[in-house]
Amino acid sequence: MRLLLASKSPRRRQLLAAMDVPVAFVDVDVDEHLDADVDASAKAELLARKKSMAYDVTQMSDGDVLVTADTVVVHDGVAMGKPGTRGEAMAMLHDLSGRKHTVYTGVCLRSADHMVSFTEATDVHFRSLGDDEIAYYVDHYRPYDKAGSYGIQEWIGMVGIERIEGCYYNVMGLPVARLYETLMKRFSSR
Repeated sequence: MRLLLASKSPRRRQLLAAMDVPVAFVDVDVDEHLDADVDASAKAELLARKKSMAYDVTQMSDGDVLVTADTVVVHDGVAMGKPGTRGEAMAMLHDLSGRKHTVYTGVCLRSADHMVSFTEATDVHFRSLGDDEIAYYVDHYRPYDKAGSYGIQEWIGMVGIERIEGCYYNVMGLPVARLYETLMKRFSSR
């Protein structure tokens, strides 16, 4: 089995490479717009499926499995995107401070003749963060490529997250244990 990861996320690339299976990285360009009435908890899986369908399966060899994923941070029922500015990053972290939110990662696995997708959810509890802590993190770590404006594996995760309920790697962007289990059940004998 060889995995084809269609993601530019360095965290997803690192996590998938750590599974000790052959991995190649491929590009997929897709319009990530979804209808406004899509439930926030369903967005990640829908986007992962959309990314998968944009890839030309005729480019795949026997044994290849395409992996696409998307992560959405949902706070008070609203999906938080990636911040475009320092102000947006600061505002997002202020909203998360002292509160619980849920991280949803949707994953789609696809071979030439089979496709399966799932969503993993993890609840994240932030302690109350001071303005100086939020400014320090944003200025030093520049979380503009991260949904919800933070990376759990970075400084803010170490000092600001009190606890999580669910998969740590899901918050990084790829629920590795569930991905592995799904690969073994659905693709290992193909």
